Amino acid sequence: MSSIPWNLIMPIIVLQLILAVVGLISLYKAEATRGPKWLWVIIILCGNILGSVAYFVFGRKDVS
Repeated sequence: MSSIPWNLIMPIIVLQLILAVVGLISLYKAEATRGPKWLWVIIILCGNILGSVAYFVFGRKDVS
């Protein structure tokens, strides 16, 4: 365990958690999304950083 460079890995883990939480909160508050919400939950949780970014880029619908 001591050979793992935690000082490099920890910021990525924290960024992933922050993006997932913010993405899930945004998804919960969204009135409409591109695709079913349950699918976006799976993508956000299983897609790591890219899943959250994909939701913000492709999943959110602009309601005007």
